[in-house]
This record gives sequence, structure tokens and C-alpha cells, in this order.
Amino acid sequence: MKEIFEAIEKSAIEIADAIDRDSFSYSETHNAHGDHQLELDLECDKIIEDNFRSVSNLRGISSEEKDGFLELGEGEYLISYDPLDGSSLVDVNLSVGSIFGIYKNEFLGKNLIASAYVVYGPRVELVIAVDEVKMYRLHKEEKKFHFVKNLKLQEKGRITATGATQNGWSEKHRNFVRDLFDGGYRLRYSGGMVPDLHQILLKEGGIFSYPSTTDRQKAKLRLLFEVFPFAHIFEKAGGRAVTEELSRVLEVVPENLHDTSPCFFGSKSEIEVVEKYYGR
Repeated sequence: MKEIFEAIEKSAIEIADAIDRDSFSYSETHNAHGDHQLELDLECDKIIEDNFRSVSNLRGISSEEKDGFLELGEGEYLISYDPLDGSSLVDVNLSVGSIFGIYKNEFLGKNLIASAYVVYGPRVELVIAVDEVKMYRLHKEEKKFHFVKNLKLQEKGRITATGATQNGWSEKHRNFVRDLFDGGYRLRYSGGMVPDLHQILLKEGGIFSYPSTTDRQKAKLRLLFEVFPFAHIFEKAGGRAVTEELSRVLEVVPENLHDTSPCFFGSKSEIEVVEKYYGR
């Protein structure tokens, strides 16, 4: 997989440059979810596609910004990716990111063998999970990523990030969030999945939740492009990732490439609080 990780690193450097120089303007197109695409979304998607085209052992790729599957060759690996997660935050200068899932055979959580994400913030950081979760930081002058440390979650954290429209939350989710705040948890939520989950990993504990709501029964986060890769990362870091039915996220079978699911990522103690309320 060395070639794949090299392509991800090259893409991250080029995307960081694109974020620095490009304007915040919308294209004339929408993605498969109906989201109005930024020109920057499309540029980042093309950067990643072009870099993956040079990888010899890929069979194909699927992007959040593309409707279908793009065949590239006869290799053994498949890659799903979100080229610029949280792109609507660029104009207010908050951190955004890219997310990657690397699969064998087909796009199923059980076939995910590696995952990665990049945070574009004051510093550009790359996190890769295979057997362990390792963080690298970009040296901008050298145009090279350097290893910083392994990331590992403790049994319990002190921060919570919970998404979705609050007036659409179920009563059980309201009670769950209230329990966390009563227990002294601090709210840390930017609206960007990558920076919010990165913070939990760097702080060594906490919980990110994106529940179903009255207007979105299957929530909005995409299994292949966002949910599966982070579920893999959190499990490798010593945490857990579950659905509202309390099943393991990586056991969910997507109905299509762009399927979505409610999800919870956290330290073991926080997932036990999820079980307390969602198990009733």
C-alpha cells in the first residue's frame, strides 16, 4: 500500500496549496446528495483522482463528489474518499479535511484494511491507520510529512461533539447529551467531521455523535466516504464506533455507494453511555 499512501500525501500537499490560493465560489453542479458543489470541491476531487490514476495496484475509486464508481485498472484495492470534508467552512477559515478508506474486494466495512484523513488547519496533519494509528505533520518548506506520534484513546474523555439539527433530535438523544453535560463534558463542535474527530483523538478521549433526526432518519454522514474510515480509525485507537441500533459500524452493509447512517465514535466509557440510552 506504499504507493497509495504516497498518493494521499501528494494529494494533501496539493490540496493545502489549493485552499491557500483559491476563492470561495460555487460551481454550477451538485453532487449525488444534492449538495451545491464549490469549485474547490471539484478541484480537490480532481487532484486526488489524478494522483490515484498513477497507482498501479488500484481497481478503482469512489468519491463523495462523483455519482458512481470509477474503474482504474485490475489491482486488488478499492478506495473511497471525501476530497474536502467541511468545505463550507473554508470561507470562515476553520479547519477542513480529506478522508480515505482503503478496501479489498468490495466496499464493505469488514473489507476495510486501512484508512486515513488529513486536517488542513494552522498545521497540515495526516493520520493513517493500519494496525496502529499514526500521525504525521507536513513540513511546508520540505513538502514532506514527518512522523509525530501514535494516537491512542483513553477509557474516558471529557469532550463531546454532537451534530444534526437540534430541534429534530429524539428524546433519547437529548437525554444522552444532557447526561454528558451533567457529567462535566465540554462541548467542542465546529461542524467539520475531520477537525472534531481529530480533536477527540488528540485529546485522547471523548465522543462524536451524529444521530437520526425527524427530517433525516438515516442522518447525513456517508458510510463509505466518512463513517467507515473513522470507525476503523477509532477502533484501531482503542475506541468504538456504533450505530443507533448499537451494532458495530463496520458491520453495516451499505445499500448503495452514497448510503448514510447515524453514528457514534468515542472512547469505551462514552459508548457505554450511548448504550445506556439507545439500548432502552
